Order: sequence, then structure tokens, then C-alpha cells
Amino acid sequence: MELIQNTADLSAYLAADEVIDHHHPVVRETAARLAAEAADSYEYARAAYEFVRDAIPHSQDSGDLRVTWRASDVLALRTGVCHAKSHALAALLRAEDIPTALCYQRLAHDEGGHALHGLVAVRFNGAWHRQDPRGNKPGVDARFSLTGERLAWTPDPAAGELDHPVLYAEPHPLVLAALRAAPDRPHLWKTLPDSL
Repeated sequence: MELIQNTADLSAYLAADEVIDHHHPVVRETAARLAAEAADSYEYARAAYEFVRDAIPHSQDSGDLRVTWRASDVLALRTGVCHAKSHALAALLRAEDIPTALCYQRLAHDEGGHALHGLVAVRFNGAWHRQDPRGNKPGVDARFSLTGERLAWTPDPAAGELDHPVLYAEPHPLVLAALRAAPDRPHLWKTLPDSL
């Protein structure tokens, strides 16, 4: 699949905003701690990915009903759904000048129908590489990789699932609106869009 930037301006994939708030002290402190142990930007990216994947539980897996959406809140509260965890990873990577995009998959939802799944793409050596920080569990073994995707799921077209090829510099407005409006995770599952 060819990944398509939604803007040709690569600096947009380094920008901070209200959601990917890599200027926030919590993000900066976490990035500095991870960077201190990394030999280069590749090692830093892998460490940031593994930190978000492993140290911040997916709220569905942990039973946490809170809905986070701002990167600094995800890092401070240590909880989030896939979209929120992707925002946190994007902020950590952008804090160290690694271009990072947000991207989406349409997947079958556990409770029927479909839902959008959030992940990121990082730019190394002139190419984009998708990474899924959702968090591993039985049946899910996502890994950081620049030599072939190791995502949580591979969409099944026969089930109406698909990869969206667009790389967004900011969260998709439909996803962000659902995250911001949700008082809790059960409500989010009912309002999260199932397509872009």
C-alpha cells in the first residue's frame, strides 16, 4: 500500500498542537529520559514506541473507563485507547524531531460493526513506516520495525476492513471530536466513527 501525506509540508509532521502537545513538560521530561538511554534517533524511536506500547495500558485491556486524547494526559494518567496512545507516541517522536503521522485502519469491532483503529507512521531514510503502539495482548504481537510492518492487525477486506492510506499531520477531526466528547470509554465505543 502506498502511504499518502495529506500535506506535502514535512514540517507539519513535526508540529505541536493542543493534541500532540510535545511542548508540554510531561512530554519533554519523558522524551529526555528516553533519549538519554538511546544511541541514535532510531534507538530513541524504538524506545519511545516500546514505552507507549508497554508502559501505558490500553484502557480496554485494563478496564479503565477514562478517555484521554491529549498526549500529555495519556503520559500523565497512563491510560488511553489506540488513538490516544498514538497521540502520545507522535508527541514523543516529534519532541525529538522525528516526523510522525497519524493513520487509521477500519477494523471489525469486538461488539459488532466496525471502528477506526489509530496508529502512527514514522519517517526514516526518506520513507514512512507504520507502527502500532496499541499494546500487546494474547493474539496481538505488534513490534517496532522499519523492515516490514509488525502491526497489531492486518485488515480483512472480506470483513469490510481496510487500511486508510492517508498520513495525517493532525488527528482526523471525526476521531478527535468523538474522543473529546466522550464522558467514558463505553460511550466512546458508541460514537467513534467507523470510517473516514
